[in-house]
Amino acid sequence: MTISDDILSTLKAYHLDNPEASWDELRARLTDFAEYNLTMAHGDSSLVAYEMINDEHHLALRKASATLPLSVNQQRAVSKALEILEASQERMRGRSGKLVEIVKDLNDEPCGTPEALFLSQSVNASPGLTFKSLSALYMEERKDSIQASTMRDVKSSCEAIGAVLGDLDMKSHTREDMKGLREKLLEARKPSTVKKLLTRLSTVMDWAVNNGYLDKSFDKGLKPTKGADSSREALSQDQVKALMAHAKSLPVDAWQRWASSLGVITGTRIEELRQLTKADVKQVGTVWVIDINRNDGKTAKTKNALRVVPLTDGAYGFDLKAFLEFVRKADSRLFTLGAGQFSNLLNGALRDVLSLNADRTQTFHSLRHSLAGALKAAEVPVGTAESILGHASGSISYDLYGAGSAVEVGRMADALVKALKLVS
Repeated sequence: MTISDDILSTLKAYHLDNPEASWDELRARLTDFAEYNLTMAHGDSSLVAYEMINDEHHLALRKASATLPLSVNQQRAVSKALEILEASQERMRGRSGKLVEIVKDLNDEPCGTPEALFLSQSVNASPGLTFKSLSALYMEERKDSIQASTMRDVKSSCEAIGAVLGDLDMKSHTREDMKGLREKLLEARKPSTVKKLLTRLSTVMDWAVNNGYLDKSFDKGLKPTKGADSSREALSQDQVKALMAHAKSLPVDAWQRWASSLGVITGTRIEELRQLTKADVKQVGTVWVIDINRNDGKTAKTKNALRVVPLTDGAYGFDLKAFLEFVRKADSRLFTLGAGQFSNLLNGALRDVLSLNADRTQTFHSLRHSLAGALKAAEVPVGTAESILGHASGSISYDLYGAGSAVEVGRMADALVKALKLVS
């Protein structure tokens, strides 16, 4: 059977391309999709575009349901996705009641008994304790204190480690077991990736020792050093220009246009960008800036990441006036998507526009490296460059709202003009 590309791409978009997927996994994807459609802001152009997209998805899913050998869970998820699409069309006509009920039902529906809950009841009676069990206990305890985006990374890392350690009893593990883990991970992964996995291992093991699950651990000093530096590569200036040309081709009310543009001219981390609010776009002296802060529940990677970054009008054709109009029309948050969707859509657009390889050596984060390179090429002082990128010691960041704030921000603005002029 020949399956059309639109059916395949639609199934993949809803995570319906995996016949082994559990209902809980599919339901989580459907919940994200329903919440996104319920909460996203629309302009006139995006209303038209999304009505067309939803119609195309609806048709593709109905064809898939009728013609493909889908599992019971897949068919169940297709049925629910069709309901979501129909309710989304209603929401875009000002009738959101059906979509609200769908979101409520998806969130309220009980999942299977959490593995961690079962483990917490049986771990003391069990003669062994696998890393999979141990990490499940860790994630259950920390679920309310770790951001959802970070928890996804924790889960992925722990699954990779648990797959190697298998049924090994962590209560009696040895140094040789840990060295064997490192060597096995290095067989199929880059040293930089293994370094991150072993950092996660140490976090879980330290927690286990501190909470009495293990008497000791032998995970220290394992991290590879050779080749362990980040493999993330900067985008070339031709790539940056191509990305900005694409961004400028989008409607002025399209959030993707401004998310991509801000990534290029400010070098913000993707989560810093996603959390921006209307109040975070302001003037310091005569300079328009975006303010990276922890107000209203927002998070930041470190205290040194708290900063303002000037907006450079004209850089790669960035239109400050049009952006400020976009901000003016925003309700509160500039970008309404959840962390996973925001990252996936921006990185997906980047890959499509620039035809990037799938090895993730170049991602949206590469724009930070590109700006850092431009600042260095312009011979901007290290302290000023670090303040722009959020790597500074804090001497500038802590004075952003004091008497010298306009001077310091002006210095950063001049540095960006100098750097971006070289590549505009």
